[in-house]
Amino acid sequence: MHTILTIVALIVVLGVVVFVHEAGHFMAARWAGVRVDAFSIGFGPAILKWHDKHNTVWKLCCLPLGGYVSIYGQEDMFDRKKYNNLPKAKKVGHYLSVPAWKQFIIIGAGVFMNFMLAWAIYSADFMFRPRNIQLPVVGQVVRDSVAFKAGVKPGDVIMKIDNAHIENWGELIIAKEIADKHDANVLIARRDKLVRVTLASAERWGLIADGSKTMYRKKGFFGSIYSGLRETYHQSKTLLVVLKQIVTGERSSKQLGSFITIAQVSGHALEAGFFVFLSIIALISVNLGVVNLLPLPVLDGGYLLILIIEAITRRKLGGKAMEYTIVCGWILIILLFAFTMWNDIARVFGLN
Repeated sequence: MHTILTIVALIVVLGVVVFVHEAGHFMAARWAGVRVDAFSIGFGPAILKWHDKHNTVWKLCCLPLGGYVSIYGQEDMFDRKKYNNLPKAKKVGHYLSVPAWKQFIIIGAGVFMNFMLAWAIYSADFMFRPRNIQLPVVGQVVRDSVAFKAGVKPGDVIMKIDNAHIENWGELIIAKEIADKHDANVLIARRDKLVRVTLASAERWGLIADGSKTMYRKKGFFGSIYSGLRETYHQSKTLLVVLKQIVTGERSSKQLGSFITIAQVSGHALEAGFFVFLSIIALISVNLGVVNLLPLPVLDGGYLLILIIEAITRRKLGGKAMEYTIVCGWILIILLFAFTMWNDIARVFGLN
């Protein structure tokens, strides 16, 4: 039963996140007057397939681990001669028939929709689910720790870490993660005065929360909208910091996971309740958005970077060099997929 629940959770999470991402590309292309040939959720043979009035093929495929939107002529973006040689009738609805700024919107719309989905879910979570919030009040300070040496005392309220305002202990942990490799400037409320201290870079600061200082809180509409946006920003920034630390070797690359990790986390979240499950959808949506913005070939961020370079240099990129770059990008993505799969298999079977 648990296995079935995990599979169902994976299909729902990936289905929602991928559909929203591809719907962004789809709606932007339709808005720009570019023809969309296919909209597919999943890969492989189609389980369901139909045509709409614009002759777009809609498909639900048997491997629900992704999806794609096939935009007419997008593959010609590095071969403008092919486009120029097309008959006039064939250029109607072609990707290259619209100006570069519309191409930019078409490519960026998928990531935009992922962030919008996360923002909407986080906002709804803050609005409808009262939560027992652990306030950022220090209960204990570990002796001889970084915080102890800096003069932090029990009863202190952490107000701010660097430029991040702290409203609960979870935000404190996130801010600590972001400040992991540099000294952090911390603003503390101590009785009736404000105190500033510097906490040196360390694996742990030595702060223990005061478990009695909690509050059930449900935010209003505008507070929820703001908190949802803030949570989306925090999750995005945290992922970027983690990726940077993995690249620089400061964090183990074994923390990277594949769809197996997503399935396990999603299954546990579905068991934990509706709002927890929605939060996982929001988190995966943020992750997909951030990863797709990375300036790598074949990712949305890579194509956006190419459009920016073309706009600055006023010349179109193309030729064999660009084709090889795209191929290398695909090889990199496939290797990364294989690596994350190995991480999960090694973790599941205890091979690490």
